Amino acid sequence: MTHIAGELVAMAQHDLKIRDELSKSGKLSPGYNPDMEKVHRYNASRLEEIIDAIGYPSIEKVGREASDAAWLIVQHAISEPNFMKKCYNLLSDDPNASPKQLAYLYDRLCYFEGRPQRYGTQFDKNCVYPIENLEEMKLLRKELQLEPRDEALIIEVKDKTAQSDLHRDNQEFNRWRKKVGWI
Repeated sequence: MTHIAGELVAMAQHDLKIRDELSKSGKLSPGYNPDMEKVHRYNASRLEEIIDAIGYPSIEKVGREASDAAWLIVQHAISEPNFMKKCYNLLSDDPNASPKQLAYLYDRLCYFEGRPQRYGTQFDKNCVYPIENLEEMKLLRKELQLEPRDEALIIEVKDKTAQSDLHRDNQEFNRWRKKVGWI
């Protein structure tokens, strides 16, 4: 398993290196940079092969650093919704999985599905992406030892009918979400 652990860490490091380079050159945003997407798709494909061979790369199987690297790869696999959901389910079934990692991945899935998040982990610029319930979010963040969020930056979605798709007015993003299978 040592070679798999090393490979996972190298994949995550490469992801972060490319992200940093694109960010410094001003090419990371707006939209999803094709070079970044290529890295994310490759990493997701390779991680899926690893999962098929050994199961989810848990701490017990590959060590903390490599397991954290696998989680980062999953978080960034936004062009692979079925893979992200599969990994969320695998992590949910692991009693030793990091509750913080599960929270971040849960909110990430909510964001791309257009649903309000639960833990307040996803944000854009200086605004927290809409949440389900402010009081519950505060309790969950405290329980998970996540930093409190500035409540002035939070939108709580109280109208359940409005929760069907919080991205409904973002045509470009919705075209991409449809293309990759989020909607």
